[in-house]
Amino acid sequence: MALLTVFKGIIMAESNGITLFGFEIKRKQDRAAEKLRSIVPPTDEDGAGYVTASGAHYGQYIDFDNNNTKDNLQQIRKYRGIAQHPEVDMAVDEIVNESISTSELKSSVGINLDNIDGLSDQIKKAINEEFDNVVAMLNFNEYGHDMYKRWYIDGRMVHHLVVDEDNPKAGIQDIRSMDAAKVRKVKHVKSKKDPVTGAKIVESVDEFFIYEEKPGQQASGLKLTVDSVSYVTSGLLDENRKKIVSHLHKAMKPINQLRMMEDSLVIYRLARAPERRIFYIDVGNLPRGKAENYMKDIMTKYRNKLVYDADTGAIRDDRKHMSMLEDFWLPRREGGRGTEISTLPGGENLGQIDDIVYFQKRMYRSLNVPINRLEQEAQFSLGRSTEISRDEIKFQKFIDRLRRRFSKLFLDILQKQLIIKQVVTQEDWDSWKNDIVIDYIRDNHFTELRDTELQRERLQTMDMIQQYVGEFYSKEWVWKNVLHMEEDEIEDIRKQIDDETASGEIGADDDHINPDNEQGEE
Repeated sequence: MALLTVFKGIIMAESNGITLFGFEIKRKQDRAAEKLRSIVPPTDEDGAGYVTASGAHYGQYIDFDNNNTKDNLQQIRKYRGIAQHPEVDMAVDEIVNESISTSELKSSVGINLDNIDGLSDQIKKAINEEFDNVVAMLNFNEYGHDMYKRWYIDGRMVHHLVVDEDNPKAGIQDIRSMDAAKVRKVKHVKSKKDPVTGAKIVESVDEFFIYEEKPGQQASGLKLTVDSVSYVTSGLLDENRKKIVSHLHKAMKPINQLRMMEDSLVIYRLARAPERRIFYIDVGNLPRGKAENYMKDIMTKYRNKLVYDADTGAIRDDRKHMSMLEDFWLPRREGGRGTEISTLPGGENLGQIDDIVYFQKRMYRSLNVPINRLEQEAQFSLGRSTEISRDEIKFQKFIDRLRRRFSKLFLDILQKQLIIKQVVTQEDWDSWKNDIVIDYIRDNHFTELRDTELQRERLQTMDMIQQYVGEFYSKEWVWKNVLHMEEDEIEDIRKQIDDETASGEIGADDDHINPDNEQGEE
């Protein structure tokens, strides 16, 4: 079965049932889903435009909120434009550097399957191998920083998954990046009128992607199935819940205000910085025309400047024409105080930039970046975690949310790869997907400091109550309430202690470190 077929001038992908890279997979829940009746389509967090007219594949290009961003291209261009602002670029780099860390010894991301119960070692090994293949095809260890930054700025990231149609069971052969500005997810909703209530009942929902090489300039495009495209968004929607927005969206107003304030500051400094002179020229009772000529002669006379050129040995007449920003020439009639020269002072508050700093901090707050990270005077110190500011804690939680959302890139591709290669079934994946964890290399020293200090405080508490164990507290209570360990952790540590004791690694003098040793220090 061919993946792409030509139909009515549009290259379309067949989508009967669930089409995965050109072959069809039937799902058991499809029949059950058809029996569910509702007046609204399923909730979609990908910001797909709803197309209700049959064949109107480009109906999503509508100015939904009158903001002159009728398609993805104009919207993403705005985000990319404000990302070029120096302060914004520095803040975005801070977020990306905190989210994606690199190491020469290990991969930037890994997969954790420990939370899945009943998973055999063979399947677990196959999942790990396929995950490594996905990371390698994305070349994430080398370009992960750029990919994450592009996703954060654009608010979405799109990849085309390439499969050999002659041998689909070989899995995904290549993952190619697509410009997010040229791709739009669309929902084609078909509804019918309920004869009893008269309400429109959703009959079916067809999801697909439209790809245009030149958005807005061509009448046809590529219609791609959902399974042939990896589509990861920021998870943020506009107020109408129809369009995906970037994390930079809420910072657009503060950034524009900061730009205007900076421009006005530069204009004011250029206009008010120089000191200007006022020449009051006594013209006596001369008529208006002669008075003007007289003033011009005076201006020319005092503007002539004889300069000796040391290279040629000649005297050069440099005529400097001053602008009205520098000098003012005003006539004064007879009866005045005669010719006079006075000076207008320049701007006196040129060093006050409090308003600039205010809008700059407001922009940083909108980007959820701690202000002290972006100040050049701030110094990095490794102190106690109790001394870490609350902004740092909020920033770390924000980074964790971004990582979880970005993890959909790996999970979505991994799901399709495993199903194509028949490693797992769709039902298996649906039951496991919430337990699969994408593990990122962490480079936040606050996390390490916090964990170390928590462990230190717990051990100190255990030392203080050790004399009461066996009389007022049980060892089981210490395990759970002082060391805050789960049942599985307790059993694992007990087993390790028993093994070490049996092998002789723990001697008789070390029995006091075993909480299960009934003799203790006796």
